[in-house]
Amino acid sequence: MSAVRLPSANRQAEIIQAVLELAAQQSPAEITTAEIARHLGLSQGALFRHYSSKDDIWRAAMEWVETTLLEHLHDAAAQSPTPLEGLQAVFFRHIDFVMRNPGVPRLIFNDLQQPQTSAVKQTVQRLLLRYRQLLAELLQNARQSGQIGAHQEPDPVITLFIGLLQGLVMQSMLRGDTQSMLTEGQRVFPLFLAALKESS
Repeated sequence: MSAVRLPSANRQAEIIQAVLELAAQQSPAEITTAEIARHLGLSQGALFRHYSSKDDIWRAAMEWVETTLLEHLHDAAAQSPTPLEGLQAVFFRHIDFVMRNPGVPRLIFNDLQQPQTSAVKQTVQRLLLRYRQLLAELLQNARQSGQIGAHQEPDPVITLFIGLLQGLVMQSMLRGDTQSMLTEGQRVFPLFLAALKESS
């Protein structure tokens, strides 16, 4: 039985989700285009009508991560009544995103291990830059509103914030349990917030 023919944008979205689902179950380096096609009930020829290569699929998947994650994070910040509450909302929205998409960190970490520059690596760098800009804006607003001291430098705070998230992601991957991120995050984020206020 042949697969239902979908509009190109819908099929591309399905292919990206298939990659993320497979990446949650195995090493992304081992995922082949044949396996992606099988996962969707397609032929490789049908797959290549939408993406010209595996690298092209990986780039599209990472661009989806960039767009979707940043939309979630900006939404979390915008809905928060104060900048520090926005910082907390961003932290836990990121955790929720990883819990819902456990293949994402595997996809990112796999590509970052490769020595050569790639479209995926460039997309991750752009994502990180835009993420840091969002955090810097929240911290600047927190300084202006008096929630933290005016002398508080944003760069080290941002590095700690991102490092805390990366640590939680890595530990959850080692455990094979992304759900543990929420519990651990609820334990450690108040410590981060308390240290931020105390240093102010």
